Amino acid sequence: MLLTVSGSMDSFLQLCTVLFIFVFVLAVTWFATRWIANIQNGQNIHGANIEVVETYRLTANKYIQIVRAGEKYLAIAVCKDTVTMLAEIPDGQIRLPDKTGGGMPDFKKVFEMARRKDDNRKNEE
Repeated sequence: MLLTVSGSMDSFLQLCTVLFIFVFVLAVTWFATRWIANIQNGQNIHGANIEVVETYRLTANKYIQIVRAGEKYLAIAVCKDTVTMLAEIPDGQIRLPDKTGGGMPDFKKVFEMARRKDDNRKNEE
């Protein structure tokens, strides 16, 4: 009888230990990711004269980008090994993207949308 209580208590302690280690590793990973993201955001601030305004993907490794360099807007083609300037775009023809919604989307809203889509799919079946 005492052996079964001790065995179940030992199993419970092992479960708690593994759960604690998992949560610890998850927290360290989250903090490391945030730290690296802040370092990379800090590197982008130094180049205040060059900014990628918009990127359009043509194929797996070919893009057209609109870049602001100083006061000029340039359309460039970015390929695997080359970057080619396509044209200079007059300032009046640029529609800048709205930056008020910057950052990550709210996870609760994304989760609710996915749940509604899943419910709709289940209702169709």
